[in-house]
Amino acid sequence: MPVFTKKRVVVSIVLLLSGVAAAMYYQKEHGKPKEEEPKYKTAVVDKGNITQTVTASGTLNPVALINVGSQVSGTVVELKADFNDRVKQGQVLLKLDPTIFNAQIKQSEASLASAEASKRLAQANLERNQKLVAQNYISGTAMDQAKREVEVADANIKLARAQLDRVRADLNNSVIRSPIDGVIIKRTIDMGQTVAASFQTPNLFQIARDLTKMQIDTSVSEADVGSLKDGLPARFVVDAYPDREFEAKLRQFRLAANVQQNVVTYNVVLDVDNKDELLKPGMTAQVRLVVGSRENVMRIPTAALRYKPSEEEQAREAKALKEKEKNASGSTASAASASANLPAPDVDDDVAFRTKKDLTRTFKLYKLDDKNLAKTVDVKIGLSNFKYTEVISGDVKPGDKVIIRALDKAGAR
Repeated sequence: MPVFTKKRVVVSIVLLLSGVAAAMYYQKEHGKPKEEEPKYKTAVVDKGNITQTVTASGTLNPVALINVGSQVSGTVVELKADFNDRVKQGQVLLKLDPTIFNAQIKQSEASLASAEASKRLAQANLERNQKLVAQNYISGTAMDQAKREVEVADANIKLARAQLDRVRADLNNSVIRSPIDGVIIKRTIDMGQTVAASFQTPNLFQIARDLTKMQIDTSVSEADVGSLKDGLPARFVVDAYPDREFEAKLRQFRLAANVQQNVVTYNVVLDVDNKDELLKPGMTAQVRLVVGSRENVMRIPTAALRYKPSEEEQAREAKALKEKEKNASGSTASAASASANLPAPDVDDDVAFRTKKDLTRTFKLYKLDDKNLAKTVDVKIGLSNFKYTEVISGDVKPGDKVIIRALDKAGAR
């Protein structure tokens, strides 16, 4: 075969193969319809456990915290306790200078002795006057005067004794003792410092009764108090131990409301077992109160209850459906059938004649049907938290896809 003929055959084969490849590429790109880009971010309805909690922030405090003060003024001459010391009831914490108190005791003792001497003189005068009255040497008025002097002397003796008891009590109070067994967590006095108790009682020490038993004082919003009751379990974390959770139990819900800038909260007290004494007074606790728990229930993402289609999304979905039906059947879909793909949210209806049971915990969500079209569904919900919500009834079942949010044209969140 001539060389020229061979070259023509080779060129023909190459052109044929190129044409086949081009045809296959065209068939691949244009022969099959492109997959429709997703328009929604969805999640699958499943079964699992749900725990409903109430969150709050509070402060750890000892169950019993005693402020130890002084009833008398003076200068500290002995300091026998310091921070973190464990003390017993009656143990001496500090002593004030007793010089002034001892002088006041001596003065009161002298006043008492003077009052007793005045009484002896008045009693002797009374006895003499009684004899003189019997002999008619003095009048009855002089006799009454003598009796009065005896009574005044008795009153002066009682007053002097009361003053003596008072200064002795002041001397005793100059020695500050611990009222309970506990741990000193605060001291505000130093050696040589003067304690002034003229206007108000100064706080010298703070003593915690038992640091193995503590409490959390927290505030709960008025929206959450309806589900609280005594004995509810709780968990909390503190910044000092971020990888560890501690347990607590609700002890008391206090009825006095706190109102700040029109925000109403209530004080809630929780008991904490601190047997290892890891938790310290004043720590900030992030608390989760467990108000309800369900096992193996049908649940949906809570975000699905917040999704509502916008007017732009409805128009975009109607346009997409119109083009889809036109490509499938070759005819133009009506506006009514296009707009039916994504139902608009119901307008507020008159609920005056609906029962409270019908309105309780009923929400609307959107799911994808068999044709991957959005469908509105009414559901009645139970327990709910930030991630999942229990479905009690409604046209949803495990495996259904519910819409969480719409995606933009690029398929981004």
